[in-house]
Amino acid sequence: HVQLVESGGKTVQTGGSLRLSCQASGYHHSAYCLAWFRQAPGKAREGVAQVFGAGGTPNYADSVKGRCTISRDNIKNTPYLQMNSLKPEDTAMYYCAAASKCQANLNRAWYVYWGQGTQVTVS
Repeated sequence: HVQLVESGGKTVQTGGSLRLSCQASGYHHSAYCLAWFRQAPGKAREGVAQVFGAGGTPNYADSVKGRCTISRDNIKNTPYLQMNSLKPEDTAMYYCAAASKCQANLNRAWYVYWGQGTQVTVS
């Protein structure tokens, strides 16, 4: 049974930083695609960043490129999202997601497993 539990969301000021974590269990973490998505009120869920099970260069949405870094700790079964230079438009519920396979296009259709989300508010 795959479980994903996000943490680290909080209210920060514009220009601030934070790091999101996602405690994952129930699958072979190192082999899975892991991603962060976000959803603002009244908007569709969008991909933020993804990292691949086979290694390779992570993929980022244009809106966060240069400001966010996704990483994974395969021993702790934890993917992270470091977010810097935060903007009010980054305000959203952030979700961790996992997939046994994916493409480098941040398409949510690949992701079968989802966490409950952690709220990030930038004021």
